[in-house]
Amino acid sequence: MNATLTRQQATAAPARPDGLDAIKPLPTWFFAFEGVLGAAYDICHVWHFAWIVLVGIGAVNAVVGLTVLRRRIKLVKAMLKNGRTRKIAFGLIALRVGLHVVLGAIGADVTGTAAHLALAAGMAAVTVGLLWFDQRVTFRALGLPTA
Repeated sequence: MNATLTRQQATAAPARPDGLDAIKPLPTWFFAFEGVLGAAYDICHVWHFAWIVLVGIGAVNAVVGLTVLRRRIKLVKAMLKNGRTRKIAFGLIALRVGLHVVLGAIGADVTGTAAHLALAAGMAAVTVGLLWFDQRVTFRALGLPTA
């Protein structure tokens, strides 16, 4: 029995002095919140009163972030400190504006319901993908396991 405990203790990673070894990745459902918020512009163009629901989702996102994900605040701070996260946010805004400009220039304005829903789905997918990638890169940079 002592040999088993000794092997388990020997294979356990040593604790980091900065306390970052206790950080776990953000759950998948958190990225779904962010994806909906990334698609908010087009959702509001399809359903004009959807902003009420989106404000509610944003409030739930904030409350969940401050309560359930409280232990992961170090991860969020680490992600916000690097310029990559800000580049993602500004890149998503530039993508949206640029896409509308390009589509307007070629005469294919996004005005229909189907076009707005397709653009909303695309923006949600890009938002979730980029945030997941940013979390993965942050974990690798900090030397933390991603699983």
